[in-house]
Formats: sequence, structure tokens, C-alpha cells
Amino acid sequence: MNEERLLVLVEDDADFVRTLKRSFERRGYRVLTTDNHAGLVALLADNNPGYAVVDLKLGPESGLVCVQTLHAHDPGMLIVVLTGFASIATAVEAIKLGASNYLAKPSNTDDIEAAFARSAGDPSTPLAPRPTSIKTLEWEHIHEVLKDSDFNISEAARRLGMHRRTLARKLAKRQVG
Repeated sequence: MNEERLLVLVEDDADFVRTLKRSFERRGYRVLTTDNHAGLVALLADNNPGYAVVDLKLGPESGLVCVQTLHAHDPGMLIVVLTGFASIATAVEAIKLGASNYLAKPSNTDDIEAAFARSAGDPSTPLAPRPTSIKTLEWEHIHEVLKDSDFNISEAARRLGMHRRTLARKLAKRQVG
């Protein structure tokens, strides 16, 4: 197998892994998967991938440690970080640690392959601000707290300082995904 088409996928969402793996395999990649840093270290002992896709939040672990490990293993590897919790601080750190690109979820195989191709940077990128509404910020915070509490609505409501029924009404208006 051509090692240049070997991709390692570090992601803890099993459904997303299955979908992304199948999609990359149809495009001619050989895909190795793991859901944590220890598994990544084990994969790198026997493999030399040219591409990597890393989720920023791997349960209690940070995907940034995986980015650092991947870059140390091969500084020429193209690494794309995916996250549902995008922020400027984590984007900057991911790039400093060796990521070639940073994408907010939801992202698909086309987005990731395009990010691999854009690893050099583009000085003509427009500087237009991308405003975020208060409702979007609130929803992102609620979703992060829900994920941290294993989608337990009562626990999430306690952490958010709101009544459980209020949180349930908010969730009924916008599906968690």
C-alpha cells in the first residue's frame, strides 16, 4: 500500500468514525482509527501515515496532545483538527503544535480533503468578521455542558444554573447533534 495515502483518524464518536472511514476508503485511503492518545502512540509504532484527522475533544483528553505527537512523529504529515467547540485559542494552539488546518464540525470528507490541499495558507483570505449571535453562543455552551454531563439533562441543567424543564424546552426547539 502506498504510505502517502495512509490516514489516521483520532475520533471518539463511533458513528462519525465509521462514516468518515468508509468515505475515505472509497477515495483510496487506507484508514487507521483510534479514540485516544494511547491508541495513537500504538498505531504510530508500526505505521507512518501521511494524513491525520484529529478531534479536538476526545472525552477527557485534548486532541492537541495527539496533534503534537503526530507532528513529532512526522513534521511533514498533513493534520486536520476537527471540533464542535471551535475557538480562536484552540485554533492557534493546534496550528502551533503542527496542524495544517482546523475545521469546525460538521465537516465531511470533501471539507477535509480540501483542508489537506490548503495546508500552505492563503494570504488573500478576506478579513471580514463573522458575527456570532447570542443565541448561537448560548446553544454552543448548552451543547458543550450537555456533552460534558454525558447528555444527562438534569445534571446539565444544574451545571447551567437553570431549571430542568427550561433546559428541556430549549432542547425541544433545537435538536442536539
